[in-house]
Amino acid sequence: MFYTAIDLVDIGIEVCGLKFPNPFGLASAPPTTSSPMIRRAFEAGWGFALTKTYSLDKDIVTNVSPRIVRGTTSGFTYGPGQGAFLNIELISEKSAAYWLQSVTELTTDFPHNVLIASIMCSYDEADWTELAKRSEAAGAHALELNLSCPHGMGERGMGLACGQKPELVRDICRWVRAAVKIPFFAKLTPNVTDIVDIARAAKEGGADGVTATNTVSGLMGLRADGSAWPAVGQEKRTTYGGVSGNAIRPIALRAVSAIRKAFPDLPILATGGIDSAETALQFLQAGAQVAQIGSAVQNQDFTVIQDYITGLKALLYLDNAKEKDGWDGQSPPTFKHQKGKPVPHVQIGDETVPFFGNYKTIREEITADAKVHETEPQTLAPPPTTKSKRAANSGPVASLESFVGRAVPQIGAYSELNNKQQVIALVDEDMCINCGKCYMACNDSGYQAITFDPNTHLPHVTEDCTGCTLCVSVCPIIDCITMIKRPTPYKPKRGIAIREEHDGTLDGHLSLPCQ
Repeated sequence: MFYTAIDLVDIGIEVCGLKFPNPFGLASAPPTTSSPMIRRAFEAGWGFALTKTYSLDKDIVTNVSPRIVRGTTSGFTYGPGQGAFLNIELISEKSAAYWLQSVTELTTDFPHNVLIASIMCSYDEADWTELAKRSEAAGAHALELNLSCPHGMGERGMGLACGQKPELVRDICRWVRAAVKIPFFAKLTPNVTDIVDIARAAKEGGADGVTATNTVSGLMGLRADGSAWPAVGQEKRTTYGGVSGNAIRPIALRAVSAIRKAFPDLPILATGGIDSAETALQFLQAGAQVAQIGSAVQNQDFTVIQDYITGLKALLYLDNAKEKDGWDGQSPPTFKHQKGKPVPHVQIGDETVPFFGNYKTIREEITADAKVHETEPQTLAPPPTTKSKRAANSGPVASLESFVGRAVPQIGAYSELNNKQQVIALVDEDMCINCGKCYMACNDSGYQAITFDPNTHLPHVTEDCTGCTLCVSVCPIIDCITMIKRPTPYKPKRGIAIREEHDGTLDGHLSLPCQ
């Protein structure tokens, strides 16, 4: 069996006294619809799981169909790999008795995994007290209070109806705190003005931590005839549903980091667009301790956990490696190439020779001549090596806990950013495929700082570059365009001269573009 030192890396972590074998768990979502599904997930290697949210029998629900649909944020992408889903699924249709029995069975059969019971009630102290106590008695390691379901349940005075109001969140957390001794986490909604206010209320109510975040309320799309999808019944009616998956990752990352900055010691369970070890590590560095996953499983199956475990171990191992200049996580530096093959730099005079048409023939002739004569004329530079320095480990691997919140000190207010340290774009002409996308984007959406040679089809960045980085964002070749330090001071073009300007301020006030 293949085995490396990476396999020895410990990715366990302790949160609120609970020992998680790894930070990857199933969110309260379709992948945890039933007890057998959670059982299979634990057998596959998942470290923890949330039950599907359940309620008291008096609040039992029946779903509509259809209710889980592919997203439209990634264009016409069908099959696995969806960038988003939208669902109008309610909480579990199964009874509280079913889930309480399941909790007992699962915690007994999987003593090394963490099982968190997800529960929901209306704004009623007796209901929360009863359900919380029954869940604790069943053996749940912790509770998650679903105060954030964005569809359906809010109309019943549950979920979002409670989670958008700090005073209600505070009261519910106080009721649960008085009822149980096990840890509990308030699951927060992103559908609020300031999620930190809701986290503060949960903390004041006695919550041990929070889950950030639930799905984002949205309408996925409309067809040409005006009907929506999902459309229920002959009337084709729909409602606002919960958007999940990679499309909401920036929202969830913002929520996690903002909560971490406000409450450095408050444990956070992250969820929202986590689909790899790399993205999980992003959430940990933003301040979360563990990662809940749902949509990524919907795209594949429970076996993705093995990729996540191996990937995270590798990332922790490589973080402590030496000779890793240019590496980005598990990705080595990009070498100069065309279609994955290393290429030499060929130029005639001051002009780089591109790779199409007659230029391709000229390039091949120059390269062949150099090989025949075993020389390196001035017009030909040897191709770069495709081998990166081995990123060997240089000592003990840091604990997963040491990564939690690592990025938070670098996240702050716009006024803390330095507008004196400017960058500009640099195009690697040997990697350019002459598509012109950077030129088009800069011309019609930027600062007209890129020219496009009509003969060689090579883009050239002019002194008008403001470093906006749009060209990098649309370039189809990784690292073909990089941002380098601006060699001269940046002086914005104001259009019409202003009265007085000093160090980015106008008459003593910050000069913003959105006046």
